[in-house]
Amino acid sequence: QARQAPQIYAVRRRCVELNAVARPEHHSKPRYRSSASPPPTGPETKASSSTMGGPTANTTDVTSENVHGTNPQRIVEKILRTKVYATQYWKESCFGLTAETLVDRAIELSHVGGTYGGTRKPTKFMCLLLKMLQIQPDLEIVVEFVTNEDYKYVRALGALYLRCVGRPADIYRYLEPLYTDYSKLRVRTFEGWHVTHLDQFIDELLTEDYACDIALPHLPKRWHLEKAGQLGPRVNSAAGLDGDEDVSEEEEVVQEEAIVGRLKLKGGSSKKRRREEEPVAENEDRVADGHDLDIEATNALRAKLGLKPLRT
Repeated sequence: QARQAPQIYAVRRRCVELNAVARPEHHSKPRYRSSASPPPTGPETKASSSTMGGPTANTTDVTSENVHGTNPQRIVEKILRTKVYATQYWKESCFGLTAETLVDRAIELSHVGGTYGGTRKPTKFMCLLLKMLQIQPDLEIVVEFVTNEDYKYVRALGALYLRCVGRPADIYRYLEPLYTDYSKLRVRTFEGWHVTHLDQFIDELLTEDYACDIALPHLPKRWHLEKAGQLGPRVNSAAGLDGDEDVSEEEEVVQEEAIVGRLKLKGGSSKKRRREEEPVAENEDRVADGHDLDIEATNALRAKLGLKPLRT
């Protein structure tokens, strides 16, 4: 932990700076209120306000914006949200977290996943995801989560949050470079533990409809965004990792022709050798059988064997 302290402080300091710059812009009129009228303040309505959707530890930040036309926390199904609200980790470790202090909890993560066990208890990873949906950190802070190279579970948490609330172009732009990260991740599910890699986790976010036991928002295909001009052609981030050098199309054609020529030459020479060897074998068989001997030599041989000579 002593060696990780400078890295933790660097990530946290970066989040504090980004939050201080971007947060003042969000102090507009509150959202997620049932009506435009001011909240009730009388003694008769105080109890109803606390029990009927008033400000509590589980309500979404009033400065947050709608995501996909609804409250960000509703991306997680209600039954799973209720389980998260009832966990001890949510009540003790997630209470009062901000975009800066959430970094400390994210660095402590040791696995990813949605629910585990026979009763499908929510994991700490899912609790922090719901907390991020509740406080809605700025895009710059989420990008800082995704681009950091020191903490793989922080990167996975930021990638899942961006997949849930981000725009399609931003999702492809920031998550596709993670295909080159092959870090191992421990995954906890209701079936037990297993190991995956971060690039596989990113591929699941970009191609599947479900991840970590939640339904992901619809993500358009990449070629639709390219056709609309929102994204450029995909760049292979893994190019050159195996030591391959960039080869032009003309050089590839020349190499293919050379390979085909060598194969043809090899095949033709072998056929020619077979054709040359076959007559030799036939001649040897004929000599052994005596077909190529003249009549005199044959008769001399037959005389030695006590046979009648051949007629001429």
